[in-house]
Amino acid sequence: MAQGPWFYCLKHHTVEDRDGCAERHRLGPYATREEAEHALQSVAEREEQLTEEDRRWQGD
Repeated sequence: MAQGPWFYCLKHHTVEDRDGCAERHRLGPYATREEAEHALQSVAEREEQLTEEDRRWQGD
């Protein structure tokens, strides 16, 4: 069984180990397979948080 680190492949929409697709096609590394499975959700949450921080900084 493969062990981490784990990556989320943007090309195939799957979780891969270090021997997966080229780095330009993936997010990570993640410590666990479960973290990699939720990569897109994590990115969206971080983007939302950063956007809100920018709004507050700009005084909106």
